[in-house]
Amino acid sequence: MSRVRSPYSVKDCRAIDSLRIRARAERRKESSVGNSGAGDGAGKIKILVDNGEYWLRDRGDIAMMVMTVERLRERWPHARIGMLTDEPHILRGVLPQAEPVVANSGGDWGRSGLAGWLEETAGLHVLGPAAMRWRSATEVPKHYLRGAKDWVRKEVHVLSTGERKPEPAGMPDLPPVPGALADADLVIAQGGGYMTDVDLYQAHRTLNLLEAAQRRGIPNVMIGQGMGPMRDRELLRRAAEVLPGADLIALREGRRGPRLLAELGVAADRILVTGDDAVEFAYRLRRPCIGTDLGLCLRISDDFKVSDSARDTLGAVVRREAAELNTSLAPLIISEYDDEDRRHTLPLLAGAVRTRPAIGRAGTAQEVARQVSRCRVLVTSAYHLAVFALSQGIPAVAVTASQYYDDKFYGLADMFGADAAGEGLRIVHLDVDNLDGELSRAIRQLWESAPELRDALQQRAAEQIDANRAGLDRVYGLLAGGAGLPGGSAEPVQGEG
Repeated sequence: MSRVRSPYSVKDCRAIDSLRIRARAERRKESSVGNSGAGDGAGKIKILVDNGEYWLRDRGDIAMMVMTVERLRERWPHARIGMLTDEPHILRGVLPQAEPVVANSGGDWGRSGLAGWLEETAGLHVLGPAAMRWRSATEVPKHYLRGAKDWVRKEVHVLSTGERKPEPAGMPDLPPVPGALADADLVIAQGGGYMTDVDLYQAHRTLNLLEAAQRRGIPNVMIGQGMGPMRDRELLRRAAEVLPGADLIALREGRRGPRLLAELGVAADRILVTGDDAVEFAYRLRRPCIGTDLGLCLRISDDFKVSDSARDTLGAVVRREAAELNTSLAPLIISEYDDEDRRHTLPLLAGAVRTRPAIGRAGTAQEVARQVSRCRVLVTSAYHLAVFALSQGIPAVAVTASQYYDDKFYGLADMFGADAAGEGLRIVHLDVDNLDGELSRAIRQLWESAPELRDALQQRAAEQIDANRAGLDRVYGLLAGGAGLPGGSAEPVQGEG
């Protein structure tokens, strides 16, 4: 039997030992060490951040996390910022300014003082990078192994009983509210598109957390949210119970979200439209010169079904257009969850005249945004790739195949002033009769108009960045003084007396 190698090299282990030695030398300065990161816990604001990506496999979600934590850290340099996750070592690697609050083991704050500092330092320099390398190297084998184990389990049951088990219905039981909530000073449900029927588990988990915060009198907000579609009766009932009690809900789009929140009973003065949290992340990586590649991403998932004929047509069109435009076809992989981007994008490159290499599995959100910056036009079914493109002044063709993605893309188009004329973001439905012609026309028109669209798109991005920061100013006002511990006279948000 082959052995599974340790994710930590000899060099990694030596680095850990070195950290332990340094820790002994720092023991006498334990109280001051706390200011460097995780902190000694005493006298620090504690901010608990929920999100829609506990597995840290989607670089769009990671980009939002990076911006949220950075902005909070700018305001409260010594706060303890706890990010809920199921991948603590990965989080240390991709988000060193936050500390993991491990959801599947009780969701408590990590150790403080010297032990917390040691964990943070080791996570940043050793454990985080090693965990990312290990997951990158083993993700595909583990994916297929899980599938094989499930198949074997089902077949054994059939052989032993003669009956095939029905697939389980509904969602799994929700976990308890994380223990870290008990002494949190602020709870933030950060950006994402999880408050919808498509992700009932995460939607209910977040609602439970917000409700628990409200019962304890803890300020609670939602930022960068995409709301809906929401037709599930139980989700509608719970949302109507909980969301009106949130101190602030900042939306990433203004086309559908405000109306849905109003129907759920949320007061208008608690609703803001600020744009996506990842806009500033991508905007910072814009290039002074226009790109030359044609970017491509096709994601097929449970909430985005695509027929074989539509997939084949999409591939044929982008290969043909890239050849006729004398440009390279660039595969853009933003999500590693279940290989949903790789499995469906990379085969479309077969037969292309010129292609760019795909990013490695351990690649960062910054690397993907830089790949986008080298494109003149994108064709994408992944929402955050369109965000990355538009924020850098790059037009995109969004292909959609569901109401969920319709809402995402039309809302994004509206935020960038592209809804009416289709300039900047052209939306093409994959079930349209003349898909070949629609796609070709959209790519060609945006390719020709890309230079003229660039400044206007970047200006809309800058406006959303300003709106996003203004929204966070409202959040800061929920804690007295903004830079210290919460007091008894927290500044009310607009509309509250």
